[in-house]
Formats: sequence, C-alpha cells, structure tokens
Amino acid sequence: MEIKTTCLHDRHVKLGAQMSPFAGFDMPIVYSSIIEEHNAVRNASGVFDVSHMGEVSIKGKDAEKYVNHIFTNDVTGAPDGQVFYGMMCYENGGTVDDLLVYKMAENDFFLVINAANIDKDVDWMKQNLAGFDVEFNHCSDYYAQLAVQGPEGEKIVEEVLGLACKDIVFYNARRVDVDGETIILSRTGYTGEDGFEIYGSHDFIIRCWDKLMADGRCKPCGLGCRDTLRFEVGLPLYGDELSNDITPVMAGLSMFCKFDKEEFIGKEALQQQKAEGPKMRVVGLELKDKAIPRHGYAIVKDGETIGEVTTGYNSISTGKSVAMALVDARFGKLGTEVEVQIRKKTFPAVVVKKRFYDKHYKK
Repeated sequence: MEIKTTCLHDRHVKLGAQMSPFAGFDMPIVYSSIIEEHNAVRNASGVFDVSHMGEVSIKGKDAEKYVNHIFTNDVTGAPDGQVFYGMMCYENGGTVDDLLVYKMAENDFFLVINAANIDKDVDWMKQNLAGFDVEFNHCSDYYAQLAVQGPEGEKIVEEVLGLACKDIVFYNARRVDVDGETIILSRTGYTGEDGFEIYGSHDFIIRCWDKLMADGRCKPCGLGCRDTLRFEVGLPLYGDELSNDITPVMAGLSMFCKFDKEEFIGKEALQQQKAEGPKMRVVGLELKDKAIPRHGYAIVKDGETIGEVTTGYNSISTGKSVAMALVDARFGKLGTEVEVQIRKKTFPAVVVKKRFYDKHYKK
C-alpha cells in the first residue's frame, strides 16, 4: 500500500524527526525525545501535525437529524460553535469510531474522525444516508490540521499566529476569515492540557507551522508523546480502548451516549448492556513495581487470565507504572488486586481510576 504524507512532511524530515508509518501516513513519532516533548506540552507548549485526521462536512435540511442518528451524543438545539465528543456505533453496540462533531451553524456540522478509520467511517456514514436530505462532503484531502497544546498555547496562537482565541471557551469553535480563506479554530485537543486545533488549507497550515518554528516557543511534538499525554488523562484510543468489540459502555463512556434522545444507531444494544452490566470493562491499573505493561499483556487473577492491557506506560508526569486494561467486569472494582503477566513473570497491580493525571483544561 502506498504511504501517504502530510503537507508538512518535508519539514519534519528537515527537523530530523523519526518518521514511521501510522494509519497509512508517514508521520513524525519523535523529534528530540518523547519525555522532552511530553513535558513541553505539560509545562509550556507543543505543536502536533495532525493533518492525517479525517474531516466530513454535513449540511442541509436534515443535517441535525442525520448527525443525531449516527452519533451517540445529542446535538439537538446546540448553539453555533459547540463541539461534542461521542461515538458512532453499529447496531450491536460495537464502536465504528470515536469522533468530534462541530456544530458550526444551523444545519451545518463538521465531523473529525480518526485517521486509521477514514475509509471505513466514510463508507459507514454513506450507508446510513438514506432518508435524510443532507449534503455529504468528505473533505479530508482539503484540510490540514495543527494542534497547539499546553498552558502557553493561548498566548502563542494569539501572538505568533495572530488568531484571536482568548474568548473561545473549552469545546467550542469558530470559523475565521484570514489570508483570503476560511479556517476553523477550536479550543480542543487530545492531551489533557488547554490548547487549540486549527483546520485550514495545506498552504495555510504550512505558513502557521513555519511561524511557530521561527518563533521557537512552541516545541514540535510527534505521535509518541501524543499517546503518552492522552493516556495519562484517561482519553481512549480507537483500536485500544474502543473497537468493533469494545463498546462505549465497556469503555466507561456511557456519559457520551444520550439514551434519552429519540434514537441513534446502537442505542438499544448499548442501553441493554448498560442495564445488565457489561461482561468486560476498561479499567485503570497501577503496578506496584517499575515493570512496564504493554498492549496485549495478560491480566491474571488467582492464576486465571481475566483480561489484557490495552495501553501501558511508565507515566512521564507521575513516575508510576500504569495501564488501561480490558478485564472481566467482576474484577473491575477500584482496589481489586490483580497481576500483570510481563514476559515470564507476573507483577502485582491494583485497579485504580483511569485518569492517572489531572486534566488542565481552561473552562
């Protein structure tokens, strides 16, 4: 399969980034070190090239009705600019993808989907268009995207990029006319820190990147620390904590499934699973030793395998060896003692909250 590149690929290579295939794109994994880049976002500011993400525009008379049909959250009557997190699900409750839905204006929605799922998501959305009067536009090829994340992000977006953002509240967005084009600027991100995501043409995003690099206050960051950052604050990654086989209820994301709205695909299955209690559940684990759990490692209780690690790291911000894991729900209660199989040894662990580090969003 041909590997795609983002519009910033040459700049990543010139900066000496370690590049690797991810979701069909050749992406920067790390520039200096994962620890340095992680700490830059926690303490100052970092910028990510996330132009590999997918975008879909939904407009027209039935846009709100259609989005509510395919999306677990409820966008009914939302004010312009509000951003929603939620899932698209199959009829059996399995997760198609998790995504952001932007209510840009009346009957005008902007959907942001995971890079690895673009083709699957677009096909699934198209399969569910029947009966809705909407204009469906898959616009991933047009948009590039930067994520400026960290406590200094607001100042940098204002001063370096010249984009007024102070009055944008958390999980809100606006369209901005700049340099002869319309961009989307939102106070969102995937790191647990305050920050902004900028969607625009390839040329516009290249200019933004160059301004940030010339200024020097915003550290370029790769996908390596993007994963450590999201993991520490309990944010799920599709393919690890969500999948065809891991429902939002199993992942502990029922709050983003609005069962009081009239309908959405998968509602009945998810409602039943929530009422009965899922057989498997995503939990947090803290190991008592410094051994590092990795994706796929077995979770053991009294000699019996009861689940497996979905994501695991030695947390950079806390120094603790922690993991998220999918386990038999009988052993998912906080404080439950289990073991993690790491190679040929088992290491004691305890079930804890999935948020290992407090989020620092600007509300």
